[in-house]
Amino acid sequence: MGSVAVSEDGARLGKGGGFADLEFALASAAGLIGPDTVTVTTVHELQVRPAGGIPVTGHDVPVDLIVTPERVIDCRPGRGPRPVAGISWADLTEEKIAAIPLLAAQRAAAR
Repeated sequence: MGSVAVSEDGARLGKGGGFADLEFALASAAGLIGPDTVTVTTVHELQVRPAGGIPVTGHDVPVDLIVTPERVIDCRPGRGPRPVAGISWADLTEEKIAAIPLLAAQRAAAR
């Protein structure tokens, strides 16, 4: 998962827009990934923050492993729970749904 910064507890800060979290939700809803799927990010050591240093919301997907040129950090022991499987429709704007055809199709199928 792409990251601008990540904390040692697995909280991830992306570029904004929640696209990585949406991809995770879509893959989960399609049955392509599950609760045992390992999530990984690669960053420079300077992008790693202490645990608790990055705020999270209910739809944010934490990472299990952080890989830097210097080390591999296993976040699973202190990592918070993953979001409930599926798409958090309440967090999406009509503009974002319209801009992503797969989201629009998923919503239409759910109705």
